[in-house]
Amino acid sequence: MAAAERARALRLMGFDVDGVLTDGMLYYTSVGDEMKAFSVRDGHGLKMLREAGVEPVIITGRRSRALELRAENLGIATLLQGVEDKRAAMAQLLAARSLEWRQCGYMGDDVVDLPVLRACGFAATVPDGHALVKQHVHYVAQLPAGRGAVREVCEFILRARGALDAALEPYLA
Repeated sequence: MAAAERARALRLMGFDVDGVLTDGMLYYTSVGDEMKAFSVRDGHGLKMLREAGVEPVIITGRRSRALELRAENLGIATLLQGVEDKRAAMAQLLAARSLEWRQCGYMGDDVVDLPVLRACGFAATVPDGHALVKQHVHYVAQLPAGRGAVREVCEFILRARGALDAALEPYLA
C-alpha cells in the first residue's frame, strides 16, 4: 500500500520530540535548565493537521517543561512524556478513541520508536533517522529534524487526504 493511501486513513498522528520536532541536540544552561528550539513552520503544520481533522499527539521518552509550553501554545491536548513503551501508549490512545492501528501514524527517528512505527498504519522519519528506522517507515522527509520535517509530513498527510488546498486557502484570499 502506498504511503499516500496510508496517510489518507489517518485520524491521529503521533510525533516524537528529540530528533523530530527538534534537531535532536540537548541544550542545558549553566544552572542545568534544559532548552529546546522548535520550528514555527512545524508548529503551523501541526495546527493545520488538527484543523483538518487529524489529531496531533506527542509521545516522548523524555520530560521537558519547554515541551509542555510548546504543546500548550499549539493547542495539542495529548502530550505524553516520560513514556518508555510508545507502542503501548499509542494502543491506549487508540482504545480511548475507538480507532484502529491503520487510522494512526507516528513520526520517530531512532530504534526506540520502531515498535510504534511498525504498528501504525503510517510511519515517517527524518532524513538523518537511524538506518533501521528508514527501513520500516512509509515516508522519509527531505527537510531536517526541527527545521521543517514535521511540516513536510503534515502537508504530505493533508495532500493525501485532499485537504492541503483548503488548509492553505485562507492565506491566498
